[in-house]
Amino acid sequence: MIETKGHLYWIWVAVFIITISLIFFVSSILMPFVAGMAVAYFLDPLADKIETLGLSRTIATICIIVSFFVAVLLILVLLFPLIQSQFIGFLDKIPLLLQSFENWAAPFKEALVAHLTSEKLGELSDASGSYSGQMAKWFSNILKGILHGGLAIFHALSLVLVTPVVSFYLLRDWDKIIAKVDGWLPRNIAPSIRIITGDIDSTIAGFVRGQGTVCLLLAVFYGVGLTSIGLDFGLILGIITGLISFIPYFGMLIGMAATLAIVIFQYGEFIQVALVLVVFGIGQVIESMFLTPKLVGEKVGLHPVWVIFALMVGGAAFGFTGLLLAVPVAATIGVLVRFALTQYLESDLYSGFSDRDGSL
Repeated sequence: MIETKGHLYWIWVAVFIITISLIFFVSSILMPFVAGMAVAYFLDPLADKIETLGLSRTIATICIIVSFFVAVLLILVLLFPLIQSQFIGFLDKIPLLLQSFENWAAPFKEALVAHLTSEKLGELSDASGSYSGQMAKWFSNILKGILHGGLAIFHALSLVLVTPVVSFYLLRDWDKIIAKVDGWLPRNIAPSIRIITGDIDSTIAGFVRGQGTVCLLLAVFYGVGLTSIGLDFGLILGIITGLISFIPYFGMLIGMAATLAIVIFQYGEFIQVALVLVVFGIGQVIESMFLTPKLVGEKVGLHPVWVIFALMVGGAAFGFTGLLLAVPVAATIGVLVRFALTQYLESDLYSGFSDRDGSL
């Protein structure tokens, strides 16, 4: 029998390495399973509530899964033609927007050229070319990973066909799976593992369920708000801004900057800029004062910088699948680090005292 802490430690390390290796080697087919797990995890509290009303878990699961995917399908059917037309129109206007930007930046470029020597201009051009090339390569790698993992025909079909099946079986057997895994835990450390997994669940639930709902509501608000002020492509810009708001601060700023740039170069009128700022200002007030406190809470424990870093690493390493896994993995690592830090602060290694004689 394996009883020593050293042996247990190396067993957990081996399990961790094997898990990471499997994710790496099968990442290309993981997306529908990860998406199905995310749907099941998101809907599990609703299934538990319906089950308390007297319905069996299977009936509750059927009702929830069918309703969920029918609602998603209806939304796609209703919004896709409008989003598609706006997206195509936006692509058609990109050359005009770029030309407007060049005209706007021309005076600044002339002033810069007038105050710099040819040598300085050459150095500036070389530096900007180098940095822009590196940034383009970085974005290209992320985009390739996302396209490879999420937009290929095979993966699109697997999402449509496999995800509902995976969601159904996982949601139906969720409580059984949790109980079975709990039964496999080493009895001597099972209480500690339950505490850790409970903290992980609270963190993930607070961010994924809460922030996901916030993003959907913001997508609706920004889409309706920007369309109501007469902005071209307001619906698609609003939806994109709302959906990328799961990136703390950064997502909203990207959406607002892109919207303001289009407004400035398309209209050039202060009233339109002011209306856009009003829409985003109201959206931020609603998010910070009502949506986030109610749906996400203040004890999620995920620092915005940590979330941004996790999303960038996940997207670059595993494409769209990595984006789906980034926040749960980041939450798990964060909880484990806090637990390890707590153990360290309570240990003799931190205090510098020995349990035997109380001396250094």
